[in-house]
Amino acid sequence: MINRTVLEALTSRPVGFLRSSWPWRSLLHLLSGGVLGVGTWLAVGGLFAARERIGLGVAVVCAVLVTGFAVLLSGPLERWRLRLVDVAATPVRQGLRTPAGLRGLGYGAVSVLAVGWADLALAMVALGIPGVLLLAPWQPDAVLWASVGGPVAGVLLLPVAAYPIAAWAGARGALSRAVLSSHEVELTEVRRSRARLVDAYEAERRRIERDLHDGAQQRLVALTMKLGLAALDLPPDSRAAREVAEAHAMAKDALSELRELIRGVHPQVLTERGLPAAVRDVAGRSPVPVDVDLELPCRIAESVEVAAYFAICEALTNTARHGAATRCRVSGRLVSATLMIEVYDDGRGGADPAAGSGLTGLADRVAAVDGRMLLSSPAGGPTRLRVEIPVGAYEGEACGS
Repeated sequence: MINRTVLEALTSRPVGFLRSSWPWRSLLHLLSGGVLGVGTWLAVGGLFAARERIGLGVAVVCAVLVTGFAVLLSGPLERWRLRLVDVAATPVRQGLRTPAGLRGLGYGAVSVLAVGWADLALAMVALGIPGVLLLAPWQPDAVLWASVGGPVAGVLLLPVAAYPIAAWAGARGALSRAVLSSHEVELTEVRRSRARLVDAYEAERRRIERDLHDGAQQRLVALTMKLGLAALDLPPDSRAAREVAEAHAMAKDALSELRELIRGVHPQVLTERGLPAAVRDVAGRSPVPVDVDLELPCRIAESVEVAAYFAICEALTNTARHGAATRCRVSGRLVSATLMIEVYDDGRGGADPAAGSGLTGLADRVAAVDGRMLLSSPAGGPTRLRVEIPVGAYEGEACGS
């Protein structure tokens, strides 16, 4: 398993942890903040110590400038330090005028200029104890047992020192990530995760469609043909002929239902010919007359095509079942890298997503590809459903600006 943070690495086996780069990364994390903090305070202290030679006013101005430079440097430094102990942290560059930028600046100043002393002190104590023991033979008036036992104890304690350093660096990193993480970045990760789930779901739908098309449907076709051939060899008025004819009719009905099921799982025409052809195919099978005006200059991303297709199918199904419409129109265009789809019917209206009519699921499907759904359906009609999906937000599309 790949460890993304030093806290995860601490739970691994000691040999693997000590042989990894995490102890060194943790030590660098603590020293980097402590050095800037100590250097800043030493510089400020030196300026005030020399105030009699350079003047108090000059010392104050220089101290303010040094501190201000350290504060400005602390924000980017804190984000860089976070990457040392948390490789999963997304680097974010925030301007000072944004809330996240101001938050990062303030936290970096406190972390480096104040808490950095604690980072440096812990690193020095953790490494100082085994370091003193390792140098025991060179200490003045060292007794024999200390000269021999000291280095041995120092060697044994040196790997142990990696654990408090890593634990403190991990805790500091977790706090830094909680403060510095951008809500926009987290929202982007949620959107990407949702898109991946939708893609996996659609891939599974296509697999089921292929299995049904190449397996069960072919067997039903063969069965229908055999029953038809068998009926030709039987006397027309015999009981066996009637039974075989009935079985033949049932097999054809089952084949028709299976084809409808396959088309509902994932239409083959959508994969082979694109969205306009698939919508015309649906419109041709709709019980309500549908006018289709859908023109696209090229094939768009598959995820967008699938979302738009099922949105149109759901809208036409609702029109046929609940709308009492006599005419329906589906129109669509690609405008500024955004697919605009509109489904209009002259029915009685009153569509409500909260009534469980399938519109809620439709909106969720569209939202999964960063789109939005707009609905206008006053009582008495007409109903107008509009779907807008960006086509330039996904890799691999053939359209888009």
